[in-house]
Amino acid sequence: MNIQIHSVRFDADKKLLDFVSQKMNKLSLVSDDIVSAEVFLRLDHDDERENKVAEIKVEYPGGPLFARKQSKTFEEATDLVVAALKRQIVKQKNKLRGV
Repeated sequence: MNIQIHSVRFDADKKLLDFVSQKMNKLSLVSDDIVSAEVFLRLDHDDERENKVAEIKVEYPGGPLFARKQSKTFEEATDLVVAALKRQIVKQKNKLRGV
């Protein structure tokens, strides 16, 4: 799976990039059919504490899948968005199989 990680309005450190890559590799265990993934990590300019946003777009045979989550930390937002994508992939796999 080809993974592209973009950090918007900040420079992501190696630890965060490794964390996101590790989570995306776990996502590929759910389905081998994932062609590519594009990850956007961005800071919202809100005064709220939950200003870290993770968005992931996955190219999948049934069509592109997308999820966006906002949280206090990028790690937590990444966990939430990967969990949402796992649910979408399982649903899409069942749909393609006709279950």
